[in-house]
Amino acid sequence: QVQLVESGGGLVQAGGSLKLSCAASGRTFSNYAMGWFREAPGKEREFVAIITWSTDSTYYRDSVKGRFTISRDKAKNTVYLQMNSLKPEDTAVYYCFSGLASNPDYWGQGTQVTVSS
Repeated sequence: QVQLVESGGGLVQAGGSLKLSCAASGRTFSNYAMGWFREAPGKEREFVAIITWSTDSTYYRDSVKGRFTISRDKAKNTVYLQMNSLKPEDTAVYYCFSGLASNPDYWGQGTQVTVSS
């Protein structure tokens, strides 16, 4: 059974930092990309970042470029999202996914990130 378990969310002041983790289990992720979406209240879920497992290529939505960094630890089957210079508009539930950003295969349960002004 495939599982993606996020952690690291919380409450932070604007300008602060948080690091999210997503631990994957249940299959070998060597051929799959992993990444993050987020969903703010009243808004659609939106793509945030993705990292390809084989080449480590990374892609970000424009609004987080230069502030967020996605990385992964192959040995731990874990993906991270380092979020710096957080803004109130980054407030959302952050979901880890595996597979294509256009059609993810699996989702985590989500972790809340709240940025106060």
